[in-house]
Amino acid sequence: MHDRSRNGGQEKTRQGQRSPADSLLDALQIDPSKHDLATAAAFRALAEEVIWLREEEARLRHRLEASEQLADRDTLCPVFNRRAFERELSREIALAARHGAPLCLVYIDLDRFKDVNDRFGHAAGDAALKQVCDILVSQVRQTDIIGRLGGDEFGVILTHAEVEDARQKAETLTGRIDRLSVSGADPDAPPVRLGASCGVVEWTGQPSADLFIAEADESMFRAKAARKTGRV
Repeated sequence: MHDRSRNGGQEKTRQGQRSPADSLLDALQIDPSKHDLATAAAFRALAEEVIWLREEEARLRHRLEASEQLADRDTLCPVFNRRAFERELSREIALAARHGAPLCLVYIDLDRFKDVNDRFGHAAGDAALKQVCDILVSQVRQTDIIGRLGGDEFGVILTHAEVEDARQKAETLTGRIDRLSVSGADPDAPPVRLGASCGVVEWTGQPSADLFIAEADESMFRAKAARKTGRV
């Protein structure tokens, strides 16, 4: 048996209150008073052990859930890491296939992010990434899913969204990120104007998350090339 003295000793009751052990014994229709002292004490000890194990199980489950959440999160930004993002995308693909619901993916690559790190250091780059995440979180629905796919690459799963709605959302995100200006500690150093290139792909039966992401990645590169040539 476990010694529960560290949790307040054996199950003591206040006047007029029954202990959890008493309640459990009542539920099991066991009346210790109908047994000899040794048997009654054994029943109470077993009831206390069951209650302690239940509480320990709840504590361990809570810790496990917290650990799983930490394992799913990016180490810097408050969004999913790539592994968790791919898992969620696979789940959404399965739901779309089952229910015929529209599903779109936006792939975001930051422009001039390397300039931020080169000029102002990685701390400034980390701060810029967090600002981008703030924009993404503020501009999508709670049912949408955001993940950091690489150093300066992000993905947004738009559930129940038609492709035209996804393109409009990508334009909104691009416009907001394009307005981000990053400065360093030196007031004389010119700031770096961040930007974003977004690729949008709708689910048309892609069998895997990897293929879906690869198509969105290709769409992003086309958008980036168009931005560089001034066509958008």
